[in-house]
Formats: sequence, C-alpha cells, structure tokens
Amino acid sequence: MNYVPGDLRDQLAHVGYDVVQAGLVCGSGGNLSARIPGEDAIWITASGSWLDRLSRNTFAPVRIADGGPAVVGSVLPPRIEPTSEMALHLALYRARPDVNAVVHLHPQTALLLDALGERIRIVTTDHAFYLRRVSTVPFRLPGTTELAALTAAMAADGTDCLVLSQHGCVVMGDSVELAHKRARNLEEAASLTYRALSAGRLDDLRECPEEFLERLSRSTSVTV
Repeated sequence: MNYVPGDLRDQLAHVGYDVVQAGLVCGSGGNLSARIPGEDAIWITASGSWLDRLSRNTFAPVRIADGGPAVVGSVLPPRIEPTSEMALHLALYRARPDVNAVVHLHPQTALLLDALGERIRIVTTDHAFYLRRVSTVPFRLPGTTELAALTAAMAADGTDCLVLSQHGCVVMGDSVELAHKRARNLEEAASLTYRALSAGRLDDLRECPEEFLERLSRSTSVTV
C-alpha cells in the first residue's frame, strides 16, 4: 500500500478506495475520520458518502468537544452533513486521546463469524502485532449515542479493534496508516478463522504463540 502524503483527507480517501476494492465495505456503508493536528477537531466522511469516491469535498470538519462544525485555520468550510455515526467517532476520540484515526467498516467475514457466535482467532504474528486483541460490542442500534458510549467504554482499556455485533467493526490507530493496516489484518484473521471453521478444523487452529504475545506486551519496538 503506497500512502498518500499531505492532507489527512487525501489519506482517508486512499483508505476508502482500498477498503472498497478489498470488499470490506460496499456502497455507502462505513465511515472514516482523522484528528486534525493541533485542533480539537476531526475530518469525518459526509453522510451517504461512497468510500471509493471520496475527495477533499466529502469530509466535514467537526469539533470533538461538542460535535459542532469546526473552523479549520481561519475559514469555516461549506457546511457538510457528517455521517450518522458521528457520535461513535467522537466518543472514541474523547475516550482515547492517543487515537488519531477511526475506521468503521462492514467486513463480511468478521460479521459472519459474529453471527455464528465465533470469535476471531489471532493466527499470525502480523495479527498479534496489529490487532493485539479483538473485542465484540453487543448489538446496539447504529447511529445511537448508546452504541457510541458502549463502544468507547470498551475501547478505553486500549483495545483498538472491535466488532460491532450484527453491524460492522471499528478500528483505531495513532495514524491513518495504522488504522488502515488494522482493518486489513482484522478481516484477514477473520478469513483464516472462517476457513478453519469451514474445514471442520477450528479446534485444531493454532493461534499466535504466547511467547510472541508476551514479547509484544513487554516491548513497543517489536517489528513484523
């Protein structure tokens, strides 16, 4: 993945195009945001945006503190209606000051496993490094403050990857690039889990060795 430098909106547009091509979302499902450096504000996708058709004009600037329209620099951009999941994004930024990007998608395999009552297995060292752990948020109606509050509470302990039951997933990172990598690794881990389930070998599926997980917990410099 070659990353687009510069404006956060360009980086988010790159993610949007890639995740649609990868089948992690279809149509105008899903939404993306990133914290604007030096501001109590984010860029967030506009309501009804197709993620593979994003441009700088399809993001709304929103204040984190109160959800109102933000002034970026000295100019208030034209009013754009933000996604209906704005409350979810804002709640996560408020709960996690270390988070600078939030990606909400509807990945098919992860959702299928959730519907089957199966957790996503952490199979490879990449999964362990990028995901660490995956939690499941019990179903709450999409777009509600109840969903936002519950998800933020479950992310407050440092969990960066959450499956929203019967709905989608939300992944976070300190950069757009890291959140993107986590989204891709989450669905790959789900795919491997489902393939083992389909083969009737889920009980035989070996997860990432505890030795590597312990090494991760002791160091932030492990590379994969």
